[in-house]
Amino acid sequence: MWRWVRQQLGFDPPHQSDTRTIYIANRFPQYGHYTPQKFIDNRIISSKYTVWNFVPKNLFEQFRRVANFYFLIIFLVQLMIDTPTSPVTSGLPLFFVITVTAIKQGYEDWLRHISDNEVNGAPVYVVRSGGLVTTRSKNIRVGDIVRVAKNEIFPADLVLLSSDRLDGSCHVTTASLDGETNLKTHVAVPETAVLQTVANLDTLIAVVECQQPEADLYRFMGRMTITQQMEEIVRPLGPESLLLRGARLKNTKEIFGVAVYTGMETKMALNYKSKSQKRSAVEKSMNTFLIIYLIILISEAIISTILKYTWQAEEKWDEPWYNQKTEHQRNSSKILKFISDFLAFLVLYNFIIPISLYVTVELQKFLGSFFIGWDLDLYHEESDEKAQVNTSDLNEELGQVEYVFTDKTGTLTENEMQFRECSINGTKYQEINGRLVSEGPTPDSSEGNLSYLTSLSHVNNLSHLAAGSSFRTSPENGTELIKEHDLFFKAVSLCHTVQISSVQTDSIGDGPWQSSFAPAQLEYYASSPDEKALVEAAARFGVVFVGNSGEIMEVKTLGKLERYKLLHILEFDPDRRRMSVIVQAPSGEKLLFVKGAESSVLPECIGGEIEKTKIHVDEFALKGLRTLCMAYRQFTSKEYEEINRRLFEARTALQQREEKLAGVFQFIEKDLILLGATAVEDKLQDKVRETIEALRMAGIKVWVLTGDKHETAVSVSLSCGHFHRTMNILELLNQKSDSECAEKLGQLARRIREDHVIQHGLVVDGTSLSLALREHEKLFMDVCRHCSAVMCCRMAPLQKAKVIRLIKISPEKPITLAIGDGANDVSMIQEAHVGIGIMGKEGRQAARNSDYAIARFKFLSKLLFVHGHFYYIRIATLVQYFFYKNVCFITPQFLYQFYCLFSQQTLYDSVYLTLYNICFTSLPILIYSLLEQHIDPHVLQNKPTLYRDISKNRQLSMKTFLYWTTLGFSHAFIFFFGSYFLIGKDTSLLGNGQMFGNWTFGTLVFTVMVITVTAKMALETHFWTWINHLVTWGSILFYFVFSLFYGGILWPFLSSQNMYFVFIQLLSSGSAWFAIILMVFTCLFLDIVKKVFDRQFHPTNIEKAQLTETNSSIKCLDSMCCFSEGETACASVGRMLERVIGRCSPSHVSRSWSASDPFYTNDRSILTLSTMDSSTC
Repeated sequence: MWRWVRQQLGFDPPHQSDTRTIYIANRFPQYGHYTPQKFIDNRIISSKYTVWNFVPKNLFEQFRRVANFYFLIIFLVQLMIDTPTSPVTSGLPLFFVITVTAIKQGYEDWLRHISDNEVNGAPVYVVRSGGLVTTRSKNIRVGDIVRVAKNEIFPADLVLLSSDRLDGSCHVTTASLDGETNLKTHVAVPETAVLQTVANLDTLIAVVECQQPEADLYRFMGRMTITQQMEEIVRPLGPESLLLRGARLKNTKEIFGVAVYTGMETKMALNYKSKSQKRSAVEKSMNTFLIIYLIILISEAIISTILKYTWQAEEKWDEPWYNQKTEHQRNSSKILKFISDFLAFLVLYNFIIPISLYVTVELQKFLGSFFIGWDLDLYHEESDEKAQVNTSDLNEELGQVEYVFTDKTGTLTENEMQFRECSINGTKYQEINGRLVSEGPTPDSSEGNLSYLTSLSHVNNLSHLAAGSSFRTSPENGTELIKEHDLFFKAVSLCHTVQISSVQTDSIGDGPWQSSFAPAQLEYYASSPDEKALVEAAARFGVVFVGNSGEIMEVKTLGKLERYKLLHILEFDPDRRRMSVIVQAPSGEKLLFVKGAESSVLPECIGGEIEKTKIHVDEFALKGLRTLCMAYRQFTSKEYEEINRRLFEARTALQQREEKLAGVFQFIEKDLILLGATAVEDKLQDKVRETIEALRMAGIKVWVLTGDKHETAVSVSLSCGHFHRTMNILELLNQKSDSECAEKLGQLARRIREDHVIQHGLVVDGTSLSLALREHEKLFMDVCRHCSAVMCCRMAPLQKAKVIRLIKISPEKPITLAIGDGANDVSMIQEAHVGIGIMGKEGRQAARNSDYAIARFKFLSKLLFVHGHFYYIRIATLVQYFFYKNVCFITPQFLYQFYCLFSQQTLYDSVYLTLYNICFTSLPILIYSLLEQHIDPHVLQNKPTLYRDISKNRQLSMKTFLYWTTLGFSHAFIFFFGSYFLIGKDTSLLGNGQMFGNWTFGTLVFTVMVITVTAKMALETHFWTWINHLVTWGSILFYFVFSLFYGGILWPFLSSQNMYFVFIQLLSSGSAWFAIILMVFTCLFLDIVKKVFDRQFHPTNIEKAQLTETNSSIKCLDSMCCFSEGETACASVGRMLERVIGRCSPSHVSRSWSASDPFYTNDRSILTLSTMDSSTC
């Protein structure tokens, strides 16, 4: 029973085997004893709660928070024992916080329920009982055959059975899953591809065996056993057979597929899984402060309890004549009485722990996160992308970053590849105006730098030889040279996974290495921009990939159409760093074409111009170009049969399939003949150099982690400003052993100590990094810490995450930020304290798994220097202020006990205790934490060094915390003793001689306190809007109006009327008014004097920037708009609303500029100051 309950709650999922067996159309075997596996239905459940578990589950989650649990204990203590305050004083604020949070979470979950019901109720077509029936998506079962029509979304994870095409192929787009808009081809096994009607599918007897569900979108292993004429045929199933839920069918009329994963077991649903919770440095500081205040609270309670019994040691105070004890009280246990008194004091002082702090911080983070999305300076018009906030819990962490780890391709660069150069059989060529130009002399000319087209124009009539059956690598004449280049570009045109949207090849030219190919005529789609650039380049040079039909790949070479049969694809993987295809040429020869990184292809080559090509590859890399090597191998019939057998066995294996495939791939991809190398250019994004330089000025260390080769990475680093020419570049490359690595690290450490160079840069490759991290972490970290820039090349995705992990756990424990655009960057994005995804061309996996997503790397500077700076200052002040005002609130209560014999008499009325944090002092700090701008945003962006002033959590240091706490205690002493000196000796301060009582004394203290803490917030505010004025002065006014109303009426539902006429009586005394003004002035005067002294003699960089800004000629500066002088408040409000929704008329702008003031041309921010066009002002 208990296990069933745990399974229902999701804590203990039922045991599953490693594989699942699925009978297509749920035709289970009729013979023998068979127990079918149980699978879940096709419901998608993104909601967190149900009607039945919402209350218990939500309460459990909320009371896991220390503060909420603490106040629950206090509330229960008030209910159980006789305490000086009503249980309402703790219960109502707790109820308010719990209710607000529950309503917020409940509403969000209700929206998820609506979305779930819409998805689960969508109509689908399923093959059942020999016919096509309509049902709802939630009713699909594992084993059902589902029909999906063109442009429809797959309702479950399906294994493709057939399509309207004879070869059983279909095209899908996975944009909603990973953001990739290219068309991907999926194929059915030949035995089911011919079953294109419902009647034919009804005769299918087959079983699918596959792995259990996993979240990896690109990994699937299984096999299908088809029974035909009493014979079983086994076919392997891979990712190319699986149609994922959420993907959309394109360019195909209809398909049939069998459901293998349904509901929450689909890959899309498994990717909904929430990431590990990240906690900001501010939240950790907040918890530390809570513990300190809890210690203060317990100390005050213990001191009060001890002093009470010390005082009562005298008989006259233990049992005075006016308060005789009962017999039960005299005989009660002294230990229990001591505990009871301790708990009573704990209840009396418990408000020193601010219960509303958590809910205010949550509101601040949630509402504040909208400003990032609203900031049009972070909007990219070309891609129509605005900044996204996937988690609001880390806003302030953007202001604490010390290390930035960035990917290169697609993050620093555009990921728009352009073919630039190539090396073919030891000769280097470059593309100039669509023509392939040789850098060296050609066979027919002694002149260098002649167009290859020109030099070989005499063999234009030999194009028919290109499809010959003889493939050679040692050209002896022009024809052989043509064939050599032809083979190179055929490798480029055949070794890829490119798709074509339309085929119009009639106008393609026949000349060698030149064509009238235009991109508008033939549009390629590829998951990799490199592949697309290479295939387009080959087409420009006369070898045009026309398309594929089933297993046939069509290539038009020099005007002649050739058909190659695609036998096998050896998919790319990050371990091999290469991909291959095995094709059958028109002549019947079986060829392997290989494409990959030079480090993975060249070692496998035994022929070709290896040394020359290696030199060319290094030259390409020094120019910052991305390089790939091309090679081939010709198989004999016997060799191919062996390869085909091994591949079949590996691909049909259910256990350790990946390891077996890796072994077979290694067996195949050897003894290669090198054809040459390609070089494509990936341009830098706009303002990358300026952004990296700004990060460095802000004290942030930038590490580039890339999979590119060392020369390419260093070249790009130099061009983008990551490395600069005056920097001493250290290298840790090609280390073969632990001892060699340790020796090299020692040499680097000595060079750093001995070289009198201001800045060092380090280059390390993946293999050397593995050795350094295995045995020499400390030495490696010492070297890295002394380098202002580090470049890691040839990095695997998990290595990127491991490097970040290493920095995170180093003794300094710096705050890290990772930014990338591809699926291979997800691991480092999730590992870093703050993960930022670039919405780039490598899909949306990085953006989906990140904390924040932006369209361009240059936006990082404003995100950190402006938004991060503001968020941190706002929330740091919010946290400190909350503790300050609660110290002000509860310290007079502690002091009052010295004057009431520690009788646990409360100083404030219960209503005031309850509403102090909820109503009287909550709004000013909330609005401050949303709108405060202590310095102009474009000053922050133009002076990155200001970022250093807030690094290492300086605003929440112990020194600052002690200052705020001391300030709270000093103000509390002024409140209490100022009021005491006023009415302590003479309580008849009214003209009629009427005396003040203890409730009047407490109300006087409370009134001074509310005004002072609100005025203190006003003193901290640098940036005033009408909203700040409304909530600041409105809070004080509300307190007075509420107190007059509350004390002016006899409330029938209140058990006591202690406050009746008290506030009115207090305000009727001129002495009370004078005391209120004097005490508020005294409290704030000390604070003002300290601020003036600090600014005058010890100003921070931020204060200097504020002074510079104040002395500038900007007369009208507002976050909403620049208002003209003399307009009404209503007009200002209207203008603000226009600005918020994007309309701010230039005719209403009035801003004065001096001749030396710079003009900024992109004033598009909302609720944050931004630069403005000079014509607008």
